[in-house]
Amino acid sequence: MANQHHHSTHRHQSVEHSAHNHHDHSHGHHHHAPKNFSRAFAIGLILNLGFVIVEAGYGWAAHSISLLADAGHNLSDVLGLVVAWVASILSRRQPSGRYTYGWRRSSILAALFNAMFLLVAVGGLSWEALQRFRDPAPVAGGTVIVVAAIGIVINTITALLFMSGRKTDLNIRAAFLHMASDAIVSLGVVLAGVTILFTQWLWVDPAFSLVVNAIIVVGTWQLLKDSLSLAMDAVPAGVDERIVRAYLAEQSGVSQVHDLHIWGMSTTETALTAHLVIPEGHPGDRFLAHLCQELRSQFGIDHATIQIELGDSTNLCHLAPDHVV
Repeated sequence: MANQHHHSTHRHQSVEHSAHNHHDHSHGHHHHAPKNFSRAFAIGLILNLGFVIVEAGYGWAAHSISLLADAGHNLSDVLGLVVAWVASILSRRQPSGRYTYGWRRSSILAALFNAMFLLVAVGGLSWEALQRFRDPAPVAGGTVIVVAAIGIVINTITALLFMSGRKTDLNIRAAFLHMASDAIVSLGVVLAGVTILFTQWLWVDPAFSLVVNAIIVVGTWQLLKDSLSLAMDAVPAGVDERIVRAYLAEQSGVSQVHDLHIWGMSTTETALTAHLVIPEGHPGDRFLAHLCQELRSQFGIDHATIQIELGDSTNLCHLAPDHVV
């Protein structure tokens, strides 16, 4: 949909104005390059993959189904990290003749995949916990507690690596939530194990599991909503369409704003297209450059395409009505 807006915008523009816009585009990309988390991903993958191998080995040696199951769950986290890392690399690829925005949207798809993946994993763990209420299984106390405690340390370290980017990049937030959720799961396993050692209450294990799962669902639900919204070209969180529209309408000489669209090109970059009706005529390069700079600094909109129209009654823009896209 975003590409269609982009093409229709240029279809209506003069050659002169089209050149102005291309200048604005390249300008925006250089100012808001997403932060590179490759080192964090590499460290996180090494730590988590090493932990999976150790945990699976202990589970095999101790004939512990729960440890083997947890190793499988942690392997799914490695997959989540790989998906997020690949997307962060792809999102920095240069545009091509076929992918004119590059692969920026891959970071949105990765965040959506990780949110859904995490909820599915929690669903599986919850189902297993409910089964254990009916048929409580003995917990291999000491070994499980030690391994889960190591899991807390590794998952916490990995989560901290992504902490700085969790508020500005949805893809990094997905990776952060994945690892933080695992740290909480491991903490639940330790608390359940210690409680069972002292009380022999086997029901504590599935009860702790359900509480932890509920906490994860609450934390992941917003991630799912945000990533799904971005995938559907919704206005990114933190940008108010009405305020942006009002700002554009207040510009000198502007009599009308229409065909305004704001969407996320990636989990870190926001794009805008708009038609401004200025009866006095084209205001020039300085006006456009200043407007794009202000959209970038005030609203975080990196990639602005502005079309200037004179409002000639004999050549009215067919995209002017609000219901026309």
